[in-house]
Amino acid sequence: MKRRDTKSLRNTFVLPCVAASFLLVAACSSSSDEETYVERPAEDFYSMGLNALSDNNYDAAVRNFDEVERQHPYSSWAPRAQLMAAYAHYREQDYDDAILALDRFIQLNPGHPNIDYAYYMKAICYYEQISDVERDQSMTRQAMESLETVINRFPDSAYARDAELKHDLAVDHLAGKHMSIGRYYLRRGEYLAAINRFQTVVRDYQTTSHVPEALHRLVESYLALGVYDEAQSTAAVLGYNYPGSEWYIDSYALLTGEDLRPERREGSWISGVWDSVF
Repeated sequence: MKRRDTKSLRNTFVLPCVAASFLLVAACSSSSDEETYVERPAEDFYSMGLNALSDNNYDAAVRNFDEVERQHPYSSWAPRAQLMAAYAHYREQDYDDAILALDRFIQLNPGHPNIDYAYYMKAICYYEQISDVERDQSMTRQAMESLETVINRFPDSAYARDAELKHDLAVDHLAGKHMSIGRYYLRRGEYLAAINRFQTVVRDYQTTSHVPEALHRLVESYLALGVYDEAQSTAAVLGYNYPGSEWYIDSYALLTGEDLRPERREGSWISGVWDSVF
């Protein structure tokens, strides 16, 4: 009987203590939240965000810029803080959050004076994630689309010229991807698959640095298949447009090794795109 009474007393004592401890934790948490929330003018938070950004303390920068919008959502400082928060995410290479923040800024502030910068920064976030040609190029395509938006929507923007340069580099990168795959097929003797890739470069990426090699690889592939007319026509296009290139020298050597010469042939594939491409 005494043992049961003792156990009952212990339970009676422990339960209120546990409850009290939960109340204490909740009180501390509430107190902590109250201490975290400090009301300040928007300019103060914005200035603290800039200072944190200059110190490379990107988390603190984001917190302060977010606080501008949280406490002063209708002030003129709020859109500026949204944009700077996105920039802080970008500087930290947190590209996903940067893109989300930029999309939100674009949606909320379509007529803002810095809207061109928001689109440009979004494109840069994709651009800086472009991987080497051996990997998936979905990020390259997204970068190209975003850069095209800047070029087309804001042709007079301060960012348009850089967007054009980066767009050209992204296009060249995609052409390099096709070239890499084409060379792989060529090494394996899968000539039709290789030709398809090299034709894509010549047809769709004709302004890139990869075209001379693509033309040479086409000559190489056609000769391997015994399609001499196409090889001669392609070599003629290569020689006409890049007469001093090493790729034309190599193609010429391949043809002469088969007792052939570069010669444009009507009805060939390359003749079909001669006028539109060259």
